[in-house]
Amino acid sequence: MAKKSVPFSKVYQLIEPGPVTMVTTSYKGKPNVMTMSWHMMIDFEPPILAFIMSNRNYSFENLKKTKECVINIPTVELTPKVVGVGNTTGLSVDKFEKFHLLQEKASKVNAPLLSECYANLECKVIDMKMSKKYNMFILEVVKAWVRPSKHKPRTIHHRGNGLFVVDGKEIKLPSKKK
Repeated sequence: MAKKSVPFSKVYQLIEPGPVTMVTTSYKGKPNVMTMSWHMMIDFEPPILAFIMSNRNYSFENLKKTKECVINIPTVELTPKVVGVGNTTGLSVDKFEKFHLLQEKASKVNAPLLSECYANLECKVIDMKMSKKYNMFILEVVKAWVRPSKHKPRTIHHRGNGLFVVDGKEIKLPSKKK
């Protein structure tokens, strides 16, 4: 079978980086939340992450000014809220009120945790050298939370153009332990 050329606009669908997340920030006491998919692990202990945030997002300036955020990991049950938040700007709308998002106080940062999310990662920005050119931030996770009552959480993954996939069946394969 011959291979078919893929338009560059579709490459994202081939290599999506991981689950859709909801990033919370807080500047001058005003919290905001945005939906984000562009992230990746860089190191394990301490956990170091990188993510891309458009400089057109209201949260971009909040993050640059405060150098802290929470990466909240929702499950499939929150998909309508995740998409709604992603299609709304915090510049003119209180997304917590509009989408009935419950907040909890974080322990190491000023941005709130989203109560309904399966996991919450409190983060501090440790490198912004690539934020001007690529909108990339490097963060260290300073506290991680998980909701143990959520058995086998199913996260959502953005495939582009309104298409999502949901985590499915788990498989266990041999792994070399370190």
